[in-house]
Amino acid sequence: MACPSELITAWCRDHLGAAPAEVLFWRESISTVFGLRLTNGADVVVKTRLDDGRTSSCVAAQALLAERGFPCARPLTPVVAVGSLAVHAEEFRQGGDILEGDSPDVAVHYAEVFARLMAELASVEVPPPLPNPRWIRWDHKDPGLWPAIDFLDDRDQSLVSAHVVDTAEQVRRRLLAADLPHVLGHGDFEAQNLRWRGQDLWIVHDWDSLSWQPEAALAGAASGSFASSGPPTLAPIASSEAFLTAYQDLRGRTFSAAELEVAWAASLWPAVHNARWEALHGDNPLCGAALRDQAADRLRRAGT
Repeated sequence: MACPSELITAWCRDHLGAAPAEVLFWRESISTVFGLRLTNGADVVVKTRLDDGRTSSCVAAQALLAERGFPCARPLTPVVAVGSLAVHAEEFRQGGDILEGDSPDVAVHYAEVFARLMAELASVEVPPPLPNPRWIRWDHKDPGLWPAIDFLDDRDQSLVSAHVVDTAEQVRRRLLAADLPHVLGHGDFEAQNLRWRGQDLWIVHDWDSLSWQPEAALAGAASGSFASSGPPTLAPIASSEAFLTAYQDLRGRTFSAAELEVAWAASLWPAVHNARWEALHGDNPLCGAALRDQAADRLRRAGT
């Protein structure tokens, strides 16, 4: 298991009052995440990522929700700039299970959490966490269809099917045409980022993925991605519909016709991002296959 660098060891001494004694887990994706047992016996999680300017807002919002009792890890430090990295620590809340499944009934459970989460975030005031995460960044200003991501852009783009590209173009046009206020919301609402104890929610993870998009778009994206408990996939249309219906009921407001179109369009954007990823990496085309089956119906609902 990877050991924290001297930089992180020194950071723990300076900001947590003790050095790492044991690595409990280590994961690396956009962020590098260490679960650490310190020499004083405390178990903590330390996260580092390239400082793109959004992490401070994400951690500040997470801290406010934790103070209110929302089930998320409580940050133990603010974000600290260490060279090109943004570093912070949070409490280690282990345990719980992933709620598997993509049925309409399961979708309603996830919609209940998302509605509660969005209601809590509605009164949180932090600078918008921009740029948005790359899988929900249809509003980018980069040239071309996709947000600029060097390690994807450097690959052979001919591997991405015309169907994925055409779907992405239609989705992006619809979303960019939306004239809706932006709000704070969780932009990576996948099963793998939540843990449950039975039917009770235990914790929501991945607050680094807070986003600044219209509420209907955030709910729509969540309605498509909630069932992803491993490699990303796209939920069945009936389950996305159940999610959106339950979400509106729980939030106590009905989306306008335009908002519903935006929700259905946004349900496709993470899927086209993931289908592109699959094609460029030679992965099993889970999202690619789901798009083949569902894109036409979802685009019709999006009014494209």
